[in-house]
Amino acid sequence: MMFECCTYYTGERSSDVNIEADSNDITAYENPRPYVCPVCEKRYVTKQGLNDHKVMHSEEDWCSCTQCEKRFINQHYLSKHMNIHSSKYKCTECGKCFRDNNRLAVHRRSHSGEKPFECTVCSKRFTTSADLVKHRRIHSGEKPYRCHLCDKVFSHSDSLNTHMRVHMGDKRYKCSLCDKSFSDPSNLQKHKRHAHSNRRPYDCRYCGKLFKSSCDLKLHVRIHTGAKPYSCRHCLDSFTQLGHLKTHLLKSHNEGTWFICHICLKKFTPSGDLKVHVRRHVGVKPYVCSECPKCFCSASEVKSHQLVHFNIKQFGCGLCGKGFKRKDSVKHHYKKCANKWVFP
Repeated sequence: MMFECCTYYTGERSSDVNIEADSNDITAYENPRPYVCPVCEKRYVTKQGLNDHKVMHSEEDWCSCTQCEKRFINQHYLSKHMNIHSSKYKCTECGKCFRDNNRLAVHRRSHSGEKPFECTVCSKRFTTSADLVKHRRIHSGEKPYRCHLCDKVFSHSDSLNTHMRVHMGDKRYKCSLCDKSFSDPSNLQKHKRHAHSNRRPYDCRYCGKLFKSSCDLKLHVRIHTGAKPYSCRHCLDSFTQLGHLKTHLLKSHNEGTWFICHICLKKFTPSGDLKVHVRRHVGVKPYVCSECPKCFCSASEVKSHQLVHFNIKQFGCGLCGKGFKRKDSVKHHYKKCANKWVFP
């Protein structure tokens, strides 16, 4: 069953956000949130925002659409939704229907190619001012959305909403092939692609190696091109991945937050896997090999182990082409192999 409800921790409803929002309008997220829900302790900027949220705890008061399974917190949003079924705001190009004329006008730009909003820094153009506002934060580094539970900050409200589900234990996106569930639909898609599919549609134009995602391919190509797009603002070091830069800032310039194991007090960077480390302390091994009874602490460990069963050698030496099952094995071999070659 599908629901439409208010945006987390903002006092502002997701279905009432102005698509053509101005960049100067985003101030509520920096203000204190004095209104607290007595049921779940969520906080809001305005009393109206709190009242709208309280409806979520009494689902019998929600308004249901008679033509589909969607439900809404009040009659106003239901009336807007019914415009879709009545085809009041219908695109003449593709027949798609919208809840109001504003959304229809924005949609029409996808057919006309119109992008009236231009970034003054890089000249990139966008169909809506809201998209331009989000893009500007790439240049400014601004992160106006803050989680009041852990103080983590975000560039976009959608990212904050997804993050809040982690605190709430809300994993609404369930995998149809296993019992795993996720708080973010994009993570569900990644899970299906990596765990339940052997399809690798992305191939490297340099060496022909295949990848399951465009992101994995992009990272791999940097090995060939030598590109290191993430530069440290304190020194001359640069990195191929953002996670590596964050680790460098934390270790070399003391910028960031360490994650500490409560058992042995070992420190981990944000990119380090503290969860896997704690499993080793308590002896929890949730990942079971499908071919034998062996269990492992992480998904990467069980995947590496399964290569033994299938005799797959996915790591190749870039000098002699010899194949290996493990990444550390090919690294060790590469060092020996490099000593045998004479480079001009």
